[in-house]
Amino acid sequence: MQLTGSEIVIECLKEQGVDTVFGYPGGAILNIYDALYQYKDEIRHVLTSHEQGASHAADGYARATGKVGVCLATSGPGATNLVTGIATAYMDSVPLVAITANVGKPLLGKDSFQEVDIAGIVMPVTKHSYIVKDVEELADTLRKAFYIAKSGRPGPVLVDITKDATGARAEYSPKKPEAVVRSVEHIREEDLERAVRMIREASKPFIFVGGGVTISGAQEELMQFARTIQAPVCDSLMGKGAFPGTDEFYTGMLGMHGTKASNLGVTDSDLLIVAGSRLSDRVTGNTKNFAKNAKILQLDIDRAEVNKNVVVDASVIGDIKEILKRLNERLEPQEHSEWLSTVRALKERHPLHYDESQLTGPYVIEKLYGLTKGDAIITTDVGQHQMWAAQFYKYPQPRRFLTSGGLGTMGYGLGAAIGAKLGMPEKTVVNIAGDGCFRMNMNELATAVRCQIPLVELVLNNHVLGMVRQWQTLFYQERYSHTILQDGVDFVKVAEAMGADGIRITKKEEVVPALERALANSRPIVVDCCIDSDLKVFPMVPAGANIEDAFEEEDL
Repeated sequence: MQLTGSEIVIECLKEQGVDTVFGYPGGAILNIYDALYQYKDEIRHVLTSHEQGASHAADGYARATGKVGVCLATSGPGATNLVTGIATAYMDSVPLVAITANVGKPLLGKDSFQEVDIAGIVMPVTKHSYIVKDVEELADTLRKAFYIAKSGRPGPVLVDITKDATGARAEYSPKKPEAVVRSVEHIREEDLERAVRMIREASKPFIFVGGGVTISGAQEELMQFARTIQAPVCDSLMGKGAFPGTDEFYTGMLGMHGTKASNLGVTDSDLLIVAGSRLSDRVTGNTKNFAKNAKILQLDIDRAEVNKNVVVDASVIGDIKEILKRLNERLEPQEHSEWLSTVRALKERHPLHYDESQLTGPYVIEKLYGLTKGDAIITTDVGQHQMWAAQFYKYPQPRRFLTSGGLGTMGYGLGAAIGAKLGMPEKTVVNIAGDGCFRMNMNELATAVRCQIPLVELVLNNHVLGMVRQWQTLFYQERYSHTILQDGVDFVKVAEAMGADGIRITKKEEVVPALERALANSRPIVVDCCIDSDLKVFPMVPAGANIEDAFEEEDL
């Protein structure tokens, strides 16, 4: 059948099972928006307040559901406003398809109004980027984009379409999406055999879990693996929930703000098994001394990650779920009771703790965990509140903690919460933000109100850029250069002005009633929780130091 390019775009979205898209219209993409009007009963479009909010919402939708997130933007500034969200998705391996429209083909390369080479701009932060100038190529390009986004190591793909291609007509024939199969072609028998030998020879194994386990849906295989080899388990920000945070084998996060039990345990281990993590600098600290007493076995889908940050002793390349399944088939139960007792003693000797004499972020998050019983989807922005959310909320399942781990994007959380709630409407969704981050994305509160999306925006308001101030206190002799936000902005009034509800917390006894009201609310609500400016995140490892050198406040 003959369809316009814009109609082909929508039909391809339907082919891929897309039910929700996030975006913002403009001149070059008007044809696609006109087609969306015709298909409004089949695909829900969420008009965000800013294109960056659309990219973060698509990202949150993808992380919460495991599906491909989709966002739309027009040419020029509309397209460039997506870039931070695209880069965020790229760093955290999130499947995303960004569709932009450009000026007509005759106007390309002439500095036309709102013309920009968005395909070139995003090339370093996408798995692939396309510009479609011919309507005959449109359907196949979109199909390739979705396949690339969700296959192998997932990530964002951008498809830029010239305006004349969205208006031209071409023959369209529907196709079923190409099935994505697990990446097993690089799993070599000799690599598996070497991995099994290393595990059998180890007396103090430790498992470090990254986001790859969540992406591959390998949580059951990971649990069996940990039980079989009798190894304690730690995780990264991206690995939260892949191994239950309530399990007796779990020791907490590893790295700069990880637990001492994890940092000391990994340092003392004789085999570190890295499952689906790229071993970033925030995890390893000084790479020369990372896991210095251990052999390192890396399991990853992306060969480029092996020996990139840390030189390892062995690796198995492929889908983590399949790798763990094959290892489980080859391994007999191991016995490491003495090692588990040693690590358990580390957990008892170095528990996470905080000042209980005053209202703090950890106290609020612990109460939130209790009230939600760990069953909420928690999104965060970036900073101290993000670390507290990782430390003090226990994640029993994957896809319950959505955060910008690799890029560290302030302003990510509220857009992601909108996407997560629309993707998982039966779940309670709470975005934990700092006041600095909330200022960067508070406009999306209007989106949540307009679209009647009930979510909780919990602002841990310390009137400063908390994590930067913490570094200024510890390493810059308290020179607080431009990190103080004492300017009289009232977040409760801001919430009410945007049509949401607002409530303020100033003391500990107000926390539980305020959170109970917020969680029961049927409308978006902002909880402005006022905490001290000088609260800090501990433990902490200074940049470039050894992870076993993590210090607490009392160590200062």
